[in-house]
Amino acid sequence: MNTDLRWYALYTKPRWEKKVAELLGIKQIENYCPLQKSERNWSDRKKIILEPLFKSYVLVRLAPKAHIPVLQTDGVLGFVTFQGKPAVIRDEEIEIVKQFLKDYEHVQVEQIDVNVNDEVTIINGPLMQQTGQVMEVNNRMVKVMLPSLGFALVAIDKNNLAKGSS
Repeated sequence: MNTDLRWYALYTKPRWEKKVAELLGIKQIENYCPLQKSERNWSDRKKIILEPLFKSYVLVRLAPKAHIPVLQTDGVLGFVTFQGKPAVIRDEEIEIVKQFLKDYEHVQVEQIDVNVNDEVTIINGPLMQQTGQVMEVNNRMVKVMLPSLGFALVAIDKNNLAKGSS
């Protein structure tokens, strides 16, 4: 595995996520467009479609100086930036998204403002041993923050959390 490769988030034109992922694949640029099943109703039938989890985003894994071919791809508007530079997404956060989509069918994504809260470790369930920050608690469910993406995944039972990181 090449340790010089980093994950970045791209802004895409609206509803271009799957097309951008396809075009990047043709250029042999590693990318990830998380998709989830969604049921759509037409007047004569119901259909299951795959929708992007993050609207107008595609994730790419690149060497730090390999951004030009990505920016020259149709549908790409630019990189998500932090302090003027493309924001690096930790490998662990990509793995959390993949595991979350594998283990849960109906995942909600909520854009968040990154705030500092309690560190938690998931002590039970499919994301066991993952650490993160609690953003909000509603009844028994919590939001797990993925700070470099600026999103939170919602679906963890708060009984599966322990305060502090291990």
